[in-house]
Amino acid sequence: MQIRTRLTLQFLLRGGIIRIVASVLIYLSSTGYRRDNFYNLLRSRAVNTAKRVLDSYEFNDLALRSGVEYPSKLSSEKFLILNAKNDTLYLSDRSWGFRNLNAIVSHVKSNEDVYFKQDPYEGLGTSYATGIYQFVVVAAAIDNDGMLRLRKLRNNLIMVCLLSLVLFAVAGWFYSGRALKPISDMVKKVEDISITSLNLRVPEGIGLDEIGRLAKTFNKMLERLEISFAAQKEFIANASHELRTPLTSINGQLEVLMMKERSAEDYKSAVASVLEDIKTLIDSSNRLLLLARTTSQSPDNLRKRIRIDEVLWQAQEEIVKFNHGYYINISLDDSLTDSEQMTIFGDEYLLKVAVSNIMENACKFSPDHSVNVRVENSGKFLELIFEDKGIGIPEEDMEKIFEPFYRGANAGSVSGSGIGLPLVNRIIQNHYGTLKISSEVGKGTSVRMRFPLIS
Repeated sequence: MQIRTRLTLQFLLRGGIIRIVASVLIYLSSTGYRRDNFYNLLRSRAVNTAKRVLDSYEFNDLALRSGVEYPSKLSSEKFLILNAKNDTLYLSDRSWGFRNLNAIVSHVKSNEDVYFKQDPYEGLGTSYATGIYQFVVVAAAIDNDGMLRLRKLRNNLIMVCLLSLVLFAVAGWFYSGRALKPISDMVKKVEDISITSLNLRVPEGIGLDEIGRLAKTFNKMLERLEISFAAQKEFIANASHELRTPLTSINGQLEVLMMKERSAEDYKSAVASVLEDIKTLIDSSNRLLLLARTTSQSPDNLRKRIRIDEVLWQAQEEIVKFNHGYYINISLDDSLTDSEQMTIFGDEYLLKVAVSNIMENACKFSPDHSVNVRVENSGKFLELIFEDKGIGIPEEDMEKIFEPFYRGANAGSVSGSGIGLPLVNRIIQNHYGTLKISSEVGKGTSVRMRFPLIS
């Protein structure tokens, strides 16, 4: 069953129950009011009839005609008046008898009014006193007008209930359709989304209700999927681009080597060249895997407390160990007096990869193979500043330095893959940080990393 149909039925059921209960209460209330009103009229008729019969000396034709003291007659009214000895003093209709008369008289003598029903009559027994004498008056009549009004009210309530059910059904169908329209629009939009159109998004509307939050959550999921598919596609393209060259070189060298007999020196030279290509291949593969990892990794997973100064010292030690001509000078700002001032959330390995890349690039592109690293605290942020006196980056290349495999026009003489800066940028972004690079050709480059401190 569709949600719209189910909501309409629920709306109809609840509205119908409320309407029926309200109608029943109205009918019961009207029934009680009719009964009380009829018994009041019957009591007035009984008392006035007793007065006319027993106090004939006070009888006044003008009062009877005015209808004030003597109300109008009721339909088929019957009266019985008894004295204290239960002798019948007056009976308006001798052909009609009151059932359970003894019980009625007994209750009236106990100062209780008695109400009874003797279909189609309704009656009451009450007492009447004149002077020192007490009398029992029993009256009965048919409330034709009251019952007619009740029947009309009942029929009207039934018609209103039936009409209300129809209106509830129509209103339920209409309003459930309006309430579910955003979901219907979302379903139609989702049907258009495929692996080739992950850039599409479902309408979020105002976004304040549950459907809006669902649309936002779904769009965030689509965004993550789009990033993952883009990363996968980019990784395949990057891998094929980056691995093709060394593999082709290795294949060519080995084919040439196998064409004829070579001397031991030739074999050694060829193996050394192949080994160098293999190292390049391994380095490129590792960088590509890191690039894919940082693209698909959620920043929410980077919740380990890391001291950034320890990461810098470890990176310095590893770089200098394998590059004896490199000089890395690390200095801490005087305001850094507490380890908490240098602690951030993150992944220690990825952070070391990021700072190592910047350090290596600075040393590699500087004539003196040196870089100065400063650690500063700016309140809520921790900043790492890398400065070198290298060849610099041309202004026209600054907008493309974060594109994978892009290398500046003046970097051709220095070996590299063009993966380092894009990798560093993604690592910093995943740590909720920012990376800013400023450079001047021939004077050097300044790289500024900023990370939020643990609050």
